[in-house]
Amino acid sequence: MRRLALALVVGVGLTLAACSDSPSSSSSSETTTEPGWARIDDALAELGPDVGFLAARVSPDGRCHPVHELAASTPRPTASQFKLFVLGALADRITAGRVSWDQTLTVQDATRSLGNAEGSLQVEPAGTVVSVEETATKMISISDNTAADMLIGLVGRDAVEAQVRRWTAHPSANEPFLTTRQMLLLHYVEGLADRYLAVPRGQRERFLASTVDPLSLGEIGSGYSDEPRYIDEIEWFASPDDVCRTFAGLEGLSKEQALAPLSPVLSRQVAGIGLDRSDWPTVWYKGGSEPGVLTLGWLATNGDGTTFVVEAMVSNPDAALAPDSIKDLVALAQEAFALLA
Repeated sequence: MRRLALALVVGVGLTLAACSDSPSSSSSSETTTEPGWARIDDALAELGPDVGFLAARVSPDGRCHPVHELAASTPRPTASQFKLFVLGALADRITAGRVSWDQTLTVQDATRSLGNAEGSLQVEPAGTVVSVEETATKMISISDNTAADMLIGLVGRDAVEAQVRRWTAHPSANEPFLTTRQMLLLHYVEGLADRYLAVPRGQRERFLASTVDPLSLGEIGSGYSDEPRYIDEIEWFASPDDVCRTFAGLEGLSKEQALAPLSPVLSRQVAGIGLDRSDWPTVWYKGGSEPGVLTLGWLATNGDGTTFVVEAMVSNPDAALAPDSIKDLVALAQEAFALLA
């Protein structure tokens, strides 16, 4: 069986229509039809049947103003980009004084996930103690699934769902908010996904606790597949608009003294975008990938202090994406930043 590292974004550790200051409203549009953007749209369409794209300027008040967009208000599976919401919920708890960056967490077998390799908390022995800041850094920089689940456990599912409601127009699609461990079990344990989907949404959290959480990850066994599994039904969901609001929201939070570590956490890994740091002194990144899903997003601020977000989403519920999709999508993002510059 191929390593499960491909099930959720890891090394690639690895958004985009009109964004606004609230999930229910729309900002003024600056969308352009310049040929360079049309070429990006055409290239995106070749990567999968369902694509979304946004290149937006983020104003000082945190609003996203589209420069170019393609089906950017439609929610799609995000894979590991959901970790931005977890980071936002963590920031909220730190601001409230309920959690601190130097607080410690302990790796436990019961909450261990899959999808990562050396350097992740997945491979650390039970009882390993790590700080909240180190856990958050691993969650973003190497898309550590075990780290994400540990932070969801720390802040609570309710807190993450509340953060999703603040930043997205599609909160109900993420309720109950899944851990990576739960998602893997639901996708790959035979028959479990259909049982879960048959449960009314309001009772699914109880089903997770009683039926999914007690399962061992070993029960996935031969059920793992390189083909997409339930990506339109059991996933984390957001639109490019939502992701832009999330990046903008995190940027605003990072200016608070207590949340200064947010910027280094988000800039630790930029997925080979190749922006000249003398021209773009701040570059943040988060992406996501699993069979049939690829999402890549960057926030970058240029030397003049103008901030942009570029987000691209591709999904195919019926077949895995081509092996070169990540490379192709990164190249399109580079083109987008060149047009923005």
